[in-house]
Amino acid sequence: MAEGPGPAAAPEAEGLASRFLALELEQSALLKALPFEEPVSHVYNPLEYAWEPHQDFVRRYCRAAKRVLFLGMNPGPFGMAQTGVPFGDAWHVREWLQVAGRVGKPSSEHPKRPVLGLECRQAEVSGARFWGLVRALCPDPQRFFRHCFVHNHCPLLFVARSGRNLTPADLPPAQRARLLGVCDEALARAVALLGVGLVVGVGRFAEQRARRALAAAGLAVRVEGLLHPSPRNARANKGWDELAKARLGELGVLALLEE
Repeated sequence: MAEGPGPAAAPEAEGLASRFLALELEQSALLKALPFEEPVSHVYNPLEYAWEPHQDFVRRYCRAAKRVLFLGMNPGPFGMAQTGVPFGDAWHVREWLQVAGRVGKPSSEHPKRPVLGLECRQAEVSGARFWGLVRALCPDPQRFFRHCFVHNHCPLLFVARSGRNLTPADLPPAQRARLLGVCDEALARAVALLGVGLVVGVGRFAEQRARRALAAAGLAVRVEGLLHPSPRNARANKGWDELAKARLGELGVLALLEE
């Protein structure tokens, strides 16, 4: 079972987690000020309504500098949008990561995209695959988080009027540029804060944004890519676990997890 931070957590550990959370709150406030128009009908910000489990996740597992940052794009409707945790398939968040906390409702909820929180019964396939692999490699989550952390480039979920999930790439150019500008800057600050030496973009979008953001910030950080585990990715449906494990071996992450 994962251990929580507890009352005896070292001040420096609590300090790093608090600084990371403060950075995220700054990003959230800047994003809240941005206007979003068609095709976006609803915007969910789990850093607001799912702050309790998100904060628990960060305070449990972001307590020291990290050598590797796994970077996702933005929340999925059955992942972080429900639990406040990146790739946050509810079962893995609740039962394996042992993350807890109250989840409220977004300011405007689409009837086809209800937020049920940690009790959500709908599996998040990408998250189940991602955290399932991590769990297979590191039965104790503390072993994984000793050197690694998981974060999203953008904390917002976008929903169309029809209820369809929209990615940042689906937004009109002007809206997308404003959004990515804020998120790129926040990512660079997070990488610098955690002392990350390798960013693994989960999916092509996250990889490309990381390259651009870190180069613009003048950070000499290695950026690599990992095949996204989405069921919409045909290659991912043909043994994603083995493909991902082989890629992590190439990147030196498997050896790191064994230290």
